[in-house]
Amino acid sequence: MNAQYIKYWFANTSMRLMAMLPFRALYVLSDCLYVLLHDVVRYRRKVVRMNLQNSFPEKSQKELRNIEHKFYHYLCDYLVSEVKLAQLKPQSIIDRMSYDNLDVFADRAEQGRDIALLIPHYGFYEWLINLKFFVPEKYQILHIYKPLHNPYIDEMLKRMRSKFGGVNVAKHSTVRSVIKLHKDGANFGVGFITDQSPNKTEAKYWTTFLNQDTVFMDGAEKIAKMLDMSVLYADIHYIKRGYWQVHFDVITDAPNKTKDGEITEVFARKLEQTIRRDPSYWFWSHKRWKIKR
Repeated sequence: MNAQYIKYWFANTSMRLMAMLPFRALYVLSDCLYVLLHDVVRYRRKVVRMNLQNSFPEKSQKELRNIEHKFYHYLCDYLVSEVKLAQLKPQSIIDRMSYDNLDVFADRAEQGRDIALLIPHYGFYEWLINLKFFVPEKYQILHIYKPLHNPYIDEMLKRMRSKFGGVNVAKHSTVRSVIKLHKDGANFGVGFITDQSPNKTEAKYWTTFLNQDTVFMDGAEKIAKMLDMSVLYADIHYIKRGYWQVHFDVITDAPNKTKDGEITEVFARKLEQTIRRDPSYWFWSHKRWKIKR
């Protein structure tokens, strides 16, 4: 029995046991985890404070600390919600991730339009995997993910994310996979998490974002133009603890009529509006601005 399998067995067993707990108990666990991460371990607290300070220079220290505390509470809720996916029932995820204008996405799916859905690291963004319940049976929903080094844990997480009918696509295989589906005549929607910092080999687009010179990946824009996909933005709203709602904003149905960088720029502006509306629910612990122009 190798070390990777032992880690998988421990993670899988722990997650399944925790996932059996009701949300009320998981939120008690989350509150305890908050104390551990924020006050004891101080998980990336310097990174969070620096990101908040640079993004909101107009805010007082009291306001920034309030956002910081709310962010860590959200982060702990997010972590236990990921565990809960292992045992979450379809109706529960439908109730907890709702849509106020679902027709914007569903109508395009019904018409056979391929959709590039631009998603930020905001709220319980991974719960958008429930979109498969609202589209025709043959319409595929693709989840792009970054494979983990441990193949057992990687397979476990893929099973969790695909249990609601979506298809996992490894990040490095995205272009090849969508081109094959397009050639085969399949219709699909792809969720692109487009606000993380790109690596040196990925396509880049520079703009000013949250008062800082910021680079974005523009791979989603290039794929949308290549396959003439409708491009939507998932604006995620906090409703109450454990409940979120998405509003779909149409960026374009004619990507090839846009200028280079235009789609990525619109995404950056919409994301900025989402964050400024309620900053606590974005991933401030990411080293978002590690790449300089």
